[in-house]
Amino acid sequence: MTQPAPTPNSVPPQAPACAHGRPLRLRTMLAPLLTVLCALGSPAHAASPAGTYPERPVTIVVPFAAGGASDVLGRQLGKQLELALGQSFVVDNRVGAGGTVGAASAARATPDGYTLVIGTNASHAIAATIHRKLRYDPLKDFVPVTLVAHVPQVLMVHPSVPVSNVQELIAFARKHPGKLNFSSAGNGTPGHLGMELFKMMAQVDMVHVPFQGGNPALLALTGGQVEVLADNVNSALPMIKAGKVKAIAVTSAKRSGALPDLPTIAEQGVAGFDSGSWFALFAPAGTPAPVVARLNAETIKALNNPTVRSTLASQGAEPEAGTPEALTQLIHSDIAKWGAVVKKIGLTAD
Repeated sequence: MTQPAPTPNSVPPQAPACAHGRPLRLRTMLAPLLTVLCALGSPAHAASPAGTYPERPVTIVVPFAAGGASDVLGRQLGKQLELALGQSFVVDNRVGAGGTVGAASAARATPDGYTLVIGTNASHAIAATIHRKLRYDPLKDFVPVTLVAHVPQVLMVHPSVPVSNVQELIAFARKHPGKLNFSSAGNGTPGHLGMELFKMMAQVDMVHVPFQGGNPALLALTGGQVEVLADNVNSALPMIKAGKVKAIAVTSAKRSGALPDLPTIAEQGVAGFDSGSWFALFAPAGTPAPVVARLNAETIKALNNPTVRSTLASQGAEPEAGTPEALTQLIHSDIAKWGAVVKKIGLTAD
């Protein structure tokens, strides 16, 4: 026999299914709240962070000035990630203190994948060896995404210096100890410490003259105020091609694609010498692992794009992506390497 349908007032309001088993009165009172809680626990709200990431524009902090190697790499990478992920990747140049100002700001950002930073061996290795009061820990406050590129440096001399290769430079420096001056972008920069390492390994005496940035250091060389400089390939190329400086070696372990005929310092008799700059992508510590994994995968795809590789190579960069673990190992290695140099020369920045 069919039962009559209940009137609207004959049945109390029903709590959602996840509240069944509670006393009737309590279910009635908590029904609105439990409805919200059940909705938040539904599959629509429990999706993996990487499943919908990114849902809004992403900021890439570049801790150096516009136009430099970090800026160029950050913009190239951002453009490719935009195409792959369908959201804007906006570069934010936060300049100061050898990259540590921008790195510190990124370390304090919300760890949700919407703030990234282009770190370098200056900001994420060397800084830890010279700053006793560094406002971040390169290893604890960041999660590595991937290495992006190496940028070799070129060892150059002013045309007035009567040398054309590394062995001649060593011989001249030993004959005239303390006579040669070398410039750099500042104390503790890769160019400075690379030359200090060269002095130690080649057993020569040259005087360091720090400047406020790479461009003034290069102008000091072309103008004859200093005799020697090791600078990034992309910055040095125009001056080399114009004949305003003499390039005598590449500082990295292997030759530069931008200067394939120029031997390395190691090839010219200083065995094991390796110096230069590297650039990598980091996120604040605590960024969800699925987001980091997706950024790693998409960055590797971008750096394997022939057009991207060609563009970066034309600017002196050597694209090189890898795992987060490999980047962590590189940081450990560089902190040990440059820490020994810093200790030897007694350099501190605080």
